[in-house]
Amino acid sequence: MNTIDLKGRVAIVTGGARGIGFATARTLLRSGAQVTLWDIDAAAMYEAAAPLQESGPVSVDVVDVTDESSVAKAVASHIRVFGKIDILVNNAGITGGNAPLWEIPSDVWRRVIDVNLIGPYLTCRAIVPHMIAARYGRIVNVASIAGKEGNPNASHYSASKAGLIALTKSLAKELADKGVLVNCITPAAAKTEMFAQMKQEHIDYMLSKIPMNRFVTVDEIAAMIAWLASEDCSFSTGAVFDISGGRAVY
Repeated sequence: MNTIDLKGRVAIVTGGARGIGFATARTLLRSGAQVTLWDIDAAAMYEAAAPLQESGPVSVDVVDVTDESSVAKAVASHIRVFGKIDILVNNAGITGGNAPLWEIPSDVWRRVIDVNLIGPYLTCRAIVPHMIAARYGRIVNVASIAGKEGNPNASHYSASKAGLIALTKSLAKELADKGVLVNCITPAAAKTEMFAQMKQEHIDYMLSKIPMNRFVTVDEIAAMIAWLASEDCSFSTGAVFDISGGRAVY
């Protein structure tokens, strides 16, 4: 993979312990950024930090992105240590399993919305003022092709990612003249640990919809995120960047 010039930049990657978050952190580090991983799973995060150290300076913080006080505490701690936040990658997410809407327990439905949509709202709310003050920032939200199309038996996940797309567009307009760019990506499914939360028939359904007839890799997603997190991305904001192997029709 090519690297992007991120020398001197400081990034936070939520859900950084595994999957897309881990691959993104590794790519940002190799491109010269200093990266802090946020994850609720402390054991997995500390385990992930060791191999990432080979690519660059990485720190970790146990954060529940659905808890406003947890996010606020982590941001304050980060600013004390690093002085700034140039890049925020909102990657933390869950699927909530697969079932028709009427069979999904309400607490599961709400939990998916909390993690996938309320979480990015809380992180942006806490971090954006620091970016505005610096007149610089790059926010990349990891949405999903499900947010465009609405996958059957995944109403909670699809709704959360559709909401994240709309949040991206609204926030980008609010920040367009402040030096802070906000974009999102809509990947097709990637083989990560999240597959364990899905039924095999749902995995087969997602694969059947991809014209390239394969799943996207986490490194391919990380490469797109790295560009969106860079100064080279200078006139794109409020945009939805597709990475779905030809599945998306818009």
